Amino acid sequence: MKRTLISSGSTFEQEIGYSRAVAQGDWVFVSGTTGFDYSTMSIAEGIQAQTEQCLKNIEAALVQAGSSLKDVVRVTYVLPDGKEFPECWPVLRKYFGDVRPAAMMISANLLDPRMRIEIEVTALKQS
Repeated sequence: MKRTLISSGSTFEQEIGYSRAVAQGDWVFVSGTTGFDYSTMSIAEGIQAQTEQCLKNIEAALVQAGSSLKDVVRVTYVLPDGKEFPECWPVLRKYFGDVRPAAMMISANLLDPRMRIEIEVTALKQS
């Protein structure tokens, strides 16, 4: 079974030793992805802007793997402050409102205090 490693070019991938996504068989597994704009390694302050950038980063990895946000079957959200989660909902509805993947939200510290959300997804490849 072919295994494809996908990189976003983020410095984190090289420093830590992981791939943005791994495509194997019919599945695509996207690592926890934050709101960093990897082209500039900058991050917006607001949680809605970070959520939007997370999903753009995830979408780019999925497209490279032959998938899309419409193919997401599972999503995990990690927020340092769970009370901020409702602020993300309009952005999440924009991307997942019709897809409605299985989901879970966890409140936990993230690596960088500027990070307000991290999102991980599992998707099927398009047939």
